[in-house]
Amino acid sequence: MAAPIATRTLSLAVCAAILMAVVAIVFMAPMAAANDEGDALMALRHSVEDPDGVLSSWDPNLVNPCTWFHVGCNDDNRVDRLELANTRLSGPLPAELGKLEQLQYMEMGDNNLQGPIPPELGNLTNLISMDLFNNDISGHLPRTLGNLKNLRILRIDHNRLTGPIPRELSGLPNLETVDFSSNDLCGTIPTSGPFENFPLSSFSNNPRLKQGPGAHDAHC
Repeated sequence: MAAPIATRTLSLAVCAAILMAVVAIVFMAPMAAANDEGDALMALRHSVEDPDGVLSSWDPNLVNPCTWFHVGCNDDNRVDRLELANTRLSGPLPAELGKLEQLQYMEMGDNNLQGPIPPELGNLTNLISMDLFNNDISGHLPRTLGNLKNLRILRIDHNRLTGPIPRELSGLPNLETVDFSSNDLCGTIPTSGPFENFPLSSFSNNPRLKQGPGAHDAHC
């Protein structure tokens, strides 16, 4: 009888170990995600000047960034909103923002953000609205923004963006509102997909941007 008892004891031990592993995964996965998102947000805090201290509550010693001001979270305690419009932030957007996998709303208009839009923002595949208007953002629009299949609103007007409008944006099925005005974009305005319905005012004050048919110049 000793052997069966030993076998049952071993089986119970294995089951207990598996159960503990599952519990650890269930509890540790959200914590790991929160840590990654906290690291991404801290990269933003370290990247920008914050004269009014609006990011002062962003404490890396707090595991969950959902307790920080100007950060919104979903029911799973994943960051889904950045509410940083008109907060006088200046400086570049860090590539680490692309790690906010559940982000839906990026509200960062009316600041003094500078430098290019990081290509890594194309990883934000749950993004619904990107508001970066009225900043000092420069460089080309990254083609990776064509990965944002849930994007409905893209407002990047009143910046210093150059280069063409990426044709990849024509493949965004949910895009409803755009504003590219008051930049230094060039080439031709896309005419397919959602761009069939956007008014010309969405592209105004780009002296080198042309309307109508014409070859797409990716190096204008």
